[in-house]
Amino acid sequence: MFAALSPMPIQTSVSHARVVSVSPGPLLRVEGQPVSLRCDVTDYEGPREQDFDWTMQQAEAGSIQVISTFDPKYSDLSLSDRVASGDLSVVRLGDSVVELRIQEVRSSDSATYLCSTPSTDSVFSGNYNAGVALKVIANTLKVAPEAPEPVVPEGGDITLSCNVTRHFTDPTYLSVTWSLRRPGIPLVDILTIGPDGDVVTGSGSAQRYADGGLRLAIRRGGAFGLVVAGVTQADAGMYVCTGREWIHEEGGQWKNIVGKTVEMGAVAVTPTARSLSVVAMSNTTLNMDDTLTLTCLVSAGNLASLALEVTWLVDGRTAVSQDRDGVVSNGSPSVGLERTGPGEFRLVVRGVRGSDKGMYSCRVRAWVGGGGRWYQAAEKTSNPVQVLVTQIKPNFAVTLTSSSTPQVTGDPTELACHVTNITHFLAGGRLGVTWEYTPLPGPPGDRLTTTQTTLPIGSLDAHGNLKSGTLYRDRLESGAIVLTRVEPDTFKLRFLRTQDVDMGAYACSVTAWTPSRQGGMEEAAEFLTPPLTIRWEPKRPSLTAVAQRVREAVAGGATFEMSCTISLVHLQDPGYSVLVQTQDSVDSATRTVLSLSPDSVLQHGGATDPNRRDSLVLTKTGPAEFRFRLAGVQQADRGFYWCDITAWTKQPGQAWTKAVSAKSNKVQINFQETGPLFAVAIPILNKPNEVVLIEFSPLPPSDDLSYEVRWYLTRLRGGNKGTLLASVDRFGLVKKEARNASSDVSLERTDTHTYALNIHATQDSDSGEYHCQATPWYLSASTGAWTHGAELTSTRVFLTVRFPMWDSLKLPLLYGSVASVSVGLFSLLLGFICAHCCCRNTTHTPRSRNKLMDLEMD
Repeated sequence: MFAALSPMPIQTSVSHARVVSVSPGPLLRVEGQPVSLRCDVTDYEGPREQDFDWTMQQAEAGSIQVISTFDPKYSDLSLSDRVASGDLSVVRLGDSVVELRIQEVRSSDSATYLCSTPSTDSVFSGNYNAGVALKVIANTLKVAPEAPEPVVPEGGDITLSCNVTRHFTDPTYLSVTWSLRRPGIPLVDILTIGPDGDVVTGSGSAQRYADGGLRLAIRRGGAFGLVVAGVTQADAGMYVCTGREWIHEEGGQWKNIVGKTVEMGAVAVTPTARSLSVVAMSNTTLNMDDTLTLTCLVSAGNLASLALEVTWLVDGRTAVSQDRDGVVSNGSPSVGLERTGPGEFRLVVRGVRGSDKGMYSCRVRAWVGGGGRWYQAAEKTSNPVQVLVTQIKPNFAVTLTSSSTPQVTGDPTELACHVTNITHFLAGGRLGVTWEYTPLPGPPGDRLTTTQTTLPIGSLDAHGNLKSGTLYRDRLESGAIVLTRVEPDTFKLRFLRTQDVDMGAYACSVTAWTPSRQGGMEEAAEFLTPPLTIRWEPKRPSLTAVAQRVREAVAGGATFEMSCTISLVHLQDPGYSVLVQTQDSVDSATRTVLSLSPDSVLQHGGATDPNRRDSLVLTKTGPAEFRFRLAGVQQADRGFYWCDITAWTKQPGQAWTKAVSAKSNKVQINFQETGPLFAVAIPILNKPNEVVLIEFSPLPPSDDLSYEVRWYLTRLRGGNKGTLLASVDRFGLVKKEARNASSDVSLERTDTHTYALNIHATQDSDSGEYHCQATPWYLSASTGAWTHGAELTSTRVFLTVRFPMWDSLKLPLLYGSVASVSVGLFSLLLGFICAHCCCRNTTHTPRSRNKLMDLEMD
């Protein structure tokens, strides 16, 4: 059967014991079902991949070779066809694991299957084969379902009966599974009764089974029943029953040996909305305090399986309702809802009121389910039923009078609305009021004559709540218009300041309110007064402003003060805004110095240097008087000043409205400042090195006025600004510029108004035009800050220094002659000394007579 193995060398090692094992048995299988027998070997020596032989032992036929992994011709002739067709096969699962597979097992396959392995070990040890018994029984499983009802109303029940049986020859067990197949959706399991009797629900059925929506009804004789309660549209489809036969193998595992699936039948679910009908009965007319009875009839194909929620509506509003559990809400001792029979609900309203009239309808919501799994299947509303209540309305008279009439714009206005002769007014009733306004008609031919509309001002309801009209909301919220109820039967409308647009016709509408069934108030009657016209002759306000000089500025640095007095007529409680304006001359541009708003907000204009803003003051000194003050005036401040005043009116909570404006007379600031004067002590010099005194006299300084003085020299007559010689600031600090000439300058203040420039040791280079510039500095009386004014430039003075020729040259010539003679004598003496001392020869050397040149050299 196998080729002879070559002898293996003996090696000293740890011994191995080969172990061959097969699937635990015995095994019980059903004819026609696939069977797999597993065989594996462990703890072996030799090659990693092992070979396996399968044989079967039967009592009658003995040992039959089935299949081998080593020899393709190993199979017995009786099994060769099955091996060739693949019905019998061996599949290698690993080097040491194989599986014998039978595609359709036959009853003749009952036997003991032996798996053996050839020895590849150096020492024969362990087991080399193992067997398992297989018993094949006939397939006697039968599944016989009962067809369910093909059409079930929504909310009804579906009963699914399935009979699963088999011939009990061996210890096998049965299970049954109910499934549902819907178009486009795979088969979904609903519930399974297992072989051990346990119930297993599908993935989407656990909660429904727990809520009682799925119930088992097991009967004897293999009959299994399942009741699906409270069906919905999702329960429609093809129902399928699957029966299975099981065995309990060693190790406690259940093994399914055969199964069969049979379609039970298709079930359609009829929607509740298709059969639901709701009818309300019927129109009626009642008197006050009668009892209203209305009936709502509900019918449906599955009425018994529906839970109904019923609501009575009055003009679309909920009056009373009953939920599906029978609990009534919004009911009262006088209003009730009860169920008098299957699908019959009755509304009872005792002691009807006028508010009970209207269109009544019955709304029904049908719920399907149970055990906490409820959903709304349908909703319908009945036909409307009209209910009329005959009642006697309250009666009273309303009059409108004027308590305060305006004479001019801005006067208060007060209107009173009185209610008298009240009859048929129920206890607990209240009054409300609505005020209306109609503008006066325009002149003939004006469009306003034909387009007049009535505008609501505001209203007070039965509870005293204020509702404002669109155009009057701001004035009502700010308190400019007040609506009050001073007595139970008297209402008042008051304008704190009447405007021109308020002229027109006014009317008040009084409404009687009575208690309603819902606990609120309902309108019972309404009466409107004839219009009352409010009119006065409008007068345009006039404004006059007068400016007066309070303090006059006579010189630079002084303080200018001006007052503006206002005279106003035909305008009450105004607010004023003031603009202080100026111009250099009558024809020049106007500039704003300061402005004061009606809310007393001060702003600076662009007519003044920002550094001088602390010198500007604008205040309100009286109800109709303003004062403007300018401290430390300068030459740039000269010009005309006046007040531009505007009168404003304001309603509470609103913005200011311009009424009238006027300009005051002009007040002029006009003072003269003389320029600096010169006093020259020696304008022309015949000799240099003399002292020149040049005096400069500006305006006399004071405590609030000081000067900064600078002296300049121009070489050429009528030249440019020239060179700065020296300066003195307003604190008396003197600064001199660096000079290349031998002369010097000094500055001194000889008296309170004289500044002197001294030129010491004058030279011809000091000739030229001299002038000075003075900058006035003013001290602010209010802030104590110094500000400078415009520069003042003096006239020019020309200084001439004459140069005498002989006086200038005689000393240089004398000095030059003496120096020349001295240098000549010194040179002669020095030459004589050098010749006598350095060039004399004391040794005489006779010349050679042979007239040969002496080769020696000194």
